[in-house]
Parts: sequence; C-alpha cells; structure tokens
Amino acid sequence: MILVGIGSNLAAPGSESPLQTAEAALACLPDIGARVVQCSRWYESAPVPVSDQPWFINGVCEVASDCDPPALLAALLTLEAKFGRRRSVANAARTLDLDLLDYDGRRHQTAQLTLPHPRLHERRFVLAPLADIAPGWRHPLFGATAAELLARLRGQPIRALPWDGEA
Repeated sequence: MILVGIGSNLAAPGSESPLQTAEAALACLPDIGARVVQCSRWYESAPVPVSDQPWFINGVCEVASDCDPPALLAALLTLEAKFGRRRSVANAARTLDLDLLDYDGRRHQTAQLTLPHPRLHERRFVLAPLADIAPGWRHPLFGATAAELLARLRGQPIRALPWDGEA
C-alpha cells in the first residue's frame, strides 16, 4: 500500500480555498504517475505545532505507482511547486504539502526520504484520514494499526468535513 498525505492551509494561485487546492492536487496525482486507488474524506485540523496560522485541510490517499519511492517523492515535490509551494522556514503556512507516508511497508532512510514518514504516528491529521481508508494498516516499525495509533493520540483539534463517500 502506497500512502500519500495531502495538506493545505493557503489557497494556491487559481484556487479559492485550501480545500480547492487539495482537491486539485488530488486530481493531478495521476499526471505524475500516482493513480489514486482510494481517498479519505477531508479534515480541517489545527496547525502542528500550534501557531496562529490558518487551519489545514488534510486527507490521505492510497495510490498505485510504478515509480520507486525516491522518484515518487520527487514527483510529489514537483507537484507541490506547481501549486505554488515555497519552502522557507519549517512548519510555515503552505499552499500544498504532499507527504509520502508509506510505500508498501518499506523502510528507507536517506537525507531526502524517510519511510515510513517519521512523524505520521504522532499526527491526528494523518491518522484520522488514514483510518478512513485503511483502519487495519499497520505501522511498519511499531506494528500498531492506524486505528490503534489514532486512539492513543490526544489533543490536536481536528474535524471531518461532510463526506459523501468519495473525495
């Protein structure tokens, strides 16, 4: 299972809202070699770490890809840039954040990419949408399911947006 996290708390150029930015990015994933298999509902979440930034829109999707993990990450970063993402300081507000969360349970550690994503188990805004699509997914290092990891977290305000079963 290849999992990608999608987040936005600033509207990208040409978008009216972070939600519209996230939806447009999701629609572009096939263009970079990542066919969307399924996607969670969208969530609104407070920034982590806590700041005065606008709340984020977050979701998680499962994709299928022939790209290896580094190539897929590079494609995701290129897509972020297409949507106006500019990297300045850590945890800054952003038009688009695409995270490669897991790639078939592989462990990978380089300066550019760590798999599984090193903080996914600490983030309600990742685990809640992940539990929507794969509650039984197991963390490759800890062995706990998405649902179990989510149940352990406290704080981190988050709310689900209305959902019709398709993102």
